[in-house]
Amino acid sequence: MSIRHGLLALLEPGARYGARLRTEFLARTGGTWPLNIGQVYTTLGRMERDGLVVQSGVDEAGRVLYALTEVGRAELRDWFTRPVQRASPPRDELAIKLVMAVGAPGVDVREVVGAQRRHVAEALHGYVRQRAEALARAHEHPDEMTRLLVLEQLVFHAEAESRWLDICEARLLRLARAGQSGKFG
Repeated sequence: MSIRHGLLALLEPGARYGARLRTEFLARTGGTWPLNIGQVYTTLGRMERDGLVVQSGVDEAGRVLYALTEVGRAELRDWFTRPVQRASPPRDELAIKLVMAVGAPGVDVREVVGAQRRHVAEALHGYVRQRAEALARAHEHPDEMTRLLVLEQLVFHAEAESRWLDICEARLLRLARAGQSGKFG
């Protein structure tokens, strides 16, 4: 998630100070993506420089409040209407690890895949448990809906990674059997 745009969204209802933005970000995302206070203030500084937010005074405790500008509101509206681009996928450490393991001497790729598969299975189990808990509380706590959305994404990503590992393992096993690669087995 874009921290910049997430903070803009949290500022839309009104001015906030940095620590409150961090707390609201963590609450809204179910604590899934850690956000330290330094990231918040660094991002606020950049957004202020870019004209998206302004300092709008201080609260009763002396904390600096930040508010959206019209440019910031326009940027937020644009972000909500713009699809997330998939043309340039982010680097994936697991994909890099597997392709490097294939060519690395003394590395059993089955062990690499197996270790990841166990990790994904544990993570998936945890996400499914958390999802069930969030579903049980959703009718009492409306904020659980945002947590539920994040958990659904985590479940689907873990399931997709597990399927991808199955495909990788099958493909590499076929290559080893065909004698094209002695690296897997």
